[in-house]
Amino acid sequence: VFEACDEDSKGYLSREGLKVAVVMLFGYKSSKVEVDSVMSSVRPQNSGLFLEKFLNLMSANKAAELYNETRQIFTAFDVQDRGFLTFEDFKKAFNSVSPTLSERIIVEAFR
Repeated sequence: VFEACDEDSKGYLSREGLKVAVVMLFGYKSSKVEVDSVMSSVRPQNSGLFLEKFLNLMSANKAAELYNETRQIFTAFDVQDRGFLTFEDFKKAFNSVSPTLSERIIVEAFR
């Protein structure tokens, strides 16, 4: 994503390149406030956002996104709101979505 958004292979992302990268990675257009916040963290002598800083910022955002998605999936499986999943919870969830799925595959997914 960085390379695709790095206009003319300058080695950094401009403000516009950052906006495009966020759309590519997260599927939404970042607000002016978000872009201002990121770009203000760039040293004044730099012309843009270098790869290392970009990776740090995007990795943290991706990790938070993954955590939220995982939490939503877990909550959907934890229908009794116990805070843990049993094999039976897992099996019921899979059977409601794909009743023909073999138990072997469900067991592997649970593991």
